[in-house]
This record gives sequence, structure tokens and C-alpha cells, in this order.
Amino acid sequence: MYYITKRFELAGSHSLKLSYPSKCSRLHGHNWIITVHCRAAELNADGMVEDFSVIKERITSMLDHANFNEVLPFNPTAENIAFWICGQIPTCFRVDVTESEGNTATYTTDDRL
Repeated sequence: MYYITKRFELAGSHSLKLSYPSKCSRLHGHNWIITVHCRAAELNADGMVEDFSVIKERITSMLDHANFNEVLPFNPTAENIAFWICGQIPTCFRVDVTESEGNTATYTTDDRL
């Protein structure tokens, strides 16, 4: 099995729809750190699991410097964003979304981290 990891940063804002009062319900921004983990049993015709630049472009083209509430069809929590990103990359099995120091959400297609 081959594994790759692509880590990149993007800027974006969001406001959360929550069932309780929170300052996060107001529009605010983060410098998000996104870590995409991919794997494949065989390499593609170019000798790669996935092109690193394609991973970054696929996500940043939609999210970088955007209001996530305007471009994503769901409540843009870090958890929901991680799930969405995983679905954008065919070989992806895990995504870590860090919205600020000490606050990271992980989605994985495996039943273990």
C-alpha cells in the first residue's frame, strides 16, 4: 500500500448554526490547516497515488479566501468540512482540519485513527 500526505493552509470565514448561544454564530475567519491523507494499492500511470498539486488545487479553488457558508451546502463546522474534503479526493481516507491552534477535527473512512 502506498501512502501520501498533503498539508496546506488556506484562509476562510464561516459562521456556525448552533443549538446554543456562541460567539461562533457570528461571521469570523481562520487560517485553516488542512492535511489530506491518501492511499492506493497501485500507483497511477504517472507513478503517483495522487498529484500533490491537484489535491491542493481541488480544495483551495473552492475554499481559499471564501465565506464557507456561501460555497458549502452544510453547516461549515470543522468536522463537516473534513468529511466534505475527504469526498473530493478519490484516494483520500483521512482529513485533518485545524481551524486554530489546539482545535483539530478528523474524518476517516477507517474505523480507527
